[in-house]
Amino acid sequence: MGTYLLDWLELIVRWAHLVFGAAWIGTSFYFNWLNHALREPERPDQVSAGVGGEVWSIHGGHFYRVLKYEVAPERLPKTLHWFKWEAYMTWISGALLLTLVYYLGADQFLIDAGVRALSPGVAVGIGAGSLVVGWLVYDLACRSPLGRHTLAFAAIGFLVMTGVAYGLTQTFGSRAAYIHVGAMLGTMMAANVFVVIIPNQRKTVGAMVEGGEPDPKWNRDAAQRSLHNNYLTLPVLFIMVSNHYPFTYGNQWNWALLAAIALVGAGTRHWFNLKDEGKQNVWILPAAALAMVALAFVSKPKSYADYRTVGFEEVRTIVGQRCVTCHSAAPTHGGYKAAPQGVMFDKPEQIATLAPRINSVVVVAKTMPLANQTGMTEEEREIIAAWIAQGADVMAVAEVSR
Repeated sequence: MGTYLLDWLELIVRWAHLVFGAAWIGTSFYFNWLNHALREPERPDQVSAGVGGEVWSIHGGHFYRVLKYEVAPERLPKTLHWFKWEAYMTWISGALLLTLVYYLGADQFLIDAGVRALSPGVAVGIGAGSLVVGWLVYDLACRSPLGRHTLAFAAIGFLVMTGVAYGLTQTFGSRAAYIHVGAMLGTMMAANVFVVIIPNQRKTVGAMVEGGEPDPKWNRDAAQRSLHNNYLTLPVLFIMVSNHYPFTYGNQWNWALLAAIALVGAGTRHWFNLKDEGKQNVWILPAAALAMVALAFVSKPKSYADYRTVGFEEVRTIVGQRCVTCHSAAPTHGGYKAAPQGVMFDKPEQIATLAPRINSVVVVAKTMPLANQTGMTEEEREIIAAWIAQGADVMAVAEVSR
């Protein structure tokens, strides 16, 4: 019953994370579009009133007119809408999900003894510490002279992120490493809202209430962090969905693949930003598409075409020893009352039907058996890979037995 309730809790938190994330990303994309779509005011009185741009739009059969002030209006309206809880709740739900899946289940989902033997306490400390240290380093860099040089900041930031990705893939299981890179970037984005963007907006409002002049620097700093969040969005979204695609995080060069796809995501976002500004660029989007195609080719997994002929009984023996303890109608693993995700390997037909899935998690990602608790060897993984490559035939007979 405890595992069942924990699964429900994880489902609810994951769902909430997606809902809050969609709300945050939606508002972020809208306001970034709005900033790029603004045009100079047509009326001189608006310019004299401090209006820096305006945009007309139509949605749901209604016309909307939005004005952007260079700093702030002469007086505040009765109702002022703040956009912050979307970001806060996305991070809170994400941190809770990270705890439920990777920290409470550190020995299964965070630690990979084949990568590095860590105790659960040390592994959790490294994981949580990476989020804190990542934010502190990023925040200091933003406040340093480097923060005023956008291109240099982006280039150095990309190299640092790549280094972090490499370090985490040498510390945790590959899937956990990916998730922690995403969590680190997500922490930066949420902290930007909590530490800089909202406080600076409050300073602006406070200055107006007191009859003073808001400092333009507050808006510039907030705009800087908002711009960073804009470019980090697509890389973070990729990491969120990557756990469904073992060929990414399970690749031998997983850290480099993550860096390359993050670059493609940021480039794609730049194309949209230029488009919103009315600047047509003809090469960025095609280059990003070609880069994704190239990555698919260069990250292609190893071929087992020349491997010796493998018989099904050999595969069935391996599956019986390494997998059926959990994936059975009657699991013998103490942590499961039913087969995880309903995946069972009791019958030959079940093994053959699920061969593509077995290939993804056993051969490519090597995330199964979970934390390799049953001690599957590399040779056994290769035998399974060869059998699948040869057609996953339950009637196959090993070459050596003929």
